[in-house]
Amino acid sequence: MMVELLGPAMTHEAAEYTIDELAAKTGVPSRTIRFYQSRGALMAPAIRGRVAHYGPSHVDRLKLIAQLQDRGLRIDAIRDLLASIDRGEVDLAEWLGVEQQMQAPWANDQPRTVTEAELYELAGSRRPGLLADLLRTKLAERQGDVYLIHSPALLTVAMKLEAAGVDLETASDSAAVVRKHMARVASDLVDLFVSHAKDGRIEADDGVGVFQALRPMGMEAVRVIFGREMERALRNLVQSGKATALPARVKRRKKRP
Repeated sequence: MMVELLGPAMTHEAAEYTIDELAAKTGVPSRTIRFYQSRGALMAPAIRGRVAHYGPSHVDRLKLIAQLQDRGLRIDAIRDLLASIDRGEVDLAEWLGVEQQMQAPWANDQPRTVTEAELYELAGSRRPGLLADLLRTKLAERQGDVYLIHSPALLTVAMKLEAAGVDLETASDSAAVVRKHMARVASDLVDLFVSHAKDGRIEADDGVGVFQALRPMGMEAVRVIFGREMERALRNLVQSGKATALPARVKRRKKRP
């Protein structure tokens, strides 16, 4: 049963609550309970006379709504999910497993805060003006006495490019271009998978297994396709004659003091 998935089996006395009593028991304000009802996420109470009566099922549903909200679901998404569960179309335990896989990180690259000394260590350089350049290009962000690095991996890439003669601004702008197009690609791919799943073209007994396989295969597909497209773009650059505009030796700009 759905309630059993919330933790240890719960038992209820044959109890009824007014909305204020339900609010006191669950810690959910009365106005929020009414909002959940208006959005269809919480079933309607029994009305006797002019008084609304709530029962143990409402207590359990409010606890489940809170758990799903903690996972980042909006109330309308919760409503639709619970409706599917109530109709027997979705098994909550299986859905939670798939949702956990969807929330798992794809890139081993999480934001972190570092001290100034740690930032220099992460960058692998202490050249004059480096700190100002990192802040200007938004590769680092000052937050009080520490620095927020949104992507330690991209910072490492940018520093390696700088060592090869590519300034940090160009590296940062390049990352923005890739991010812009990858965001569109990722969104389109998610829409495609959802559409095909609804049409029954994706058949899997184990939804968790699908996402476990999709993560490494998806990353590999992006690497291969991007590599092939870069080959094509550079080949076109040479064939167009525009490559002659590039100097054989690139002058390094003087670093800011």
